[in-house]
Amino acid sequence: MHTDRLKFSIVVPFKGRERTLRVVLAALAEQTMDQAEFEVVVGAMEYSTEYVELCREFTDRLTVVSVMTTGEWNVARARNLAIRHASGEVVMTLDADIALPPDSLRNTYDRYFAHGQNLCVIGQVVGYEAAMNEHSRSAKVLPWDHYRAVLADLAADGGPWDYRWTDRYASALMRFPWAFVATGLTAIPRRLVEQHDLYFDENFRGWGPEDQEWGFRISRAHIPIVHAAPVFGLHLPHPRDLAVNEVAAWTNNRYYLAKWPRLDLELALAFGWIGADECYAEVERELAACRHGGRRPSVLRGPVGGRDTVVVGALVDPRTQAAEPDVAALFDRGSRPEILPLTGFALPYPDRSVDEVRVLAAVTGLSPRYREAIRKEATRVAAHASDVDVSAEPALQHAG
Repeated sequence: MHTDRLKFSIVVPFKGRERTLRVVLAALAEQTMDQAEFEVVVGAMEYSTEYVELCREFTDRLTVVSVMTTGEWNVARARNLAIRHASGEVVMTLDADIALPPDSLRNTYDRYFAHGQNLCVIGQVVGYEAAMNEHSRSAKVLPWDHYRAVLADLAADGGPWDYRWTDRYASALMRFPWAFVATGLTAIPRRLVEQHDLYFDENFRGWGPEDQEWGFRISRAHIPIVHAAPVFGLHLPHPRDLAVNEVAAWTNNRYYLAKWPRLDLELALAFGWIGADECYAEVERELAACRHGGRRPSVLRGPVGGRDTVVVGALVDPRTQAAEPDVAALFDRGSRPEILPLTGFALPYPDRSVDEVRVLAAVTGLSPRYREAIRKEATRVAAHASDVDVSAEPALQHAG
């Protein structure tokens, strides 16, 4: 097989999902695209004889490349392992629980990549929304024949089936296209991944927004993100622990915000992406009224009287990163406070992790809904509720 003939590298992260992976591979083995035109590259984070035996079932129908390692499960690392060993023109990320209809690869390539287009294509994942909200200790995976018939019925129906394609999400999707990137089924030219270093951030641990953050970097690289209704796959059942996922997502979202401190993301963490879209223009107008002399409301963290203190609503010059003198004078002499371009709707700090939070006049004048969201977030990160000072003056002494 010549690598220059490879149209796709199907990248699959894997650990302990033999039952669903068997269906995924069976679906790929029936693709109308010639077997010589694509490969399956599995980033397997375990040395598993069961997995090797599974691959052996498909050696006469698929080219499967396995990159195996051990360690804590990390889906970002598993994908990166596979991507770095990919040879195809286009990298398709496919979870080990997504089955594709037989014409999926051929149609995706012909519609979106046959002429060298620079796109990131997002496909519909049928059934994921229901599974995402369902706790399950076990799940029955049926034989491939069953899912083949389901996929045929879906193709005849025409969809859409994925919540991201509904009218409710249309406006938010237009404003924040990266926010709805889910790597269960995406495709992007490999040259763009390499050119823009679009590998996954392995600092994300467990379930969470590592794919959304990847989508954000794709968008920053000026690569169009296309939500392609004709591209779809079927989500297969598997065990899911909602409580564990919720804890991981909370931690990962705070890491995400620390990495990319932006108004759109803090609004999304406070109100959801649809809510962020609905209030974004209003919040921007209110914040514009809060600015003074080119300074904008920001978040500072540093020692005040030896206490770890977060100041919300500090006016900072974005060009020089200099805070207004009254705010700068709050912090202990010689200290260098951390400065984040955030309003305070969401903060990248764990619960009860700082000694004191001061909310200054620049944001206490916002509408009641926004002011309350900021106060609530300030209370979350303060060690005690009494350590939150909603102040009208930058240099007001802490009352606690």
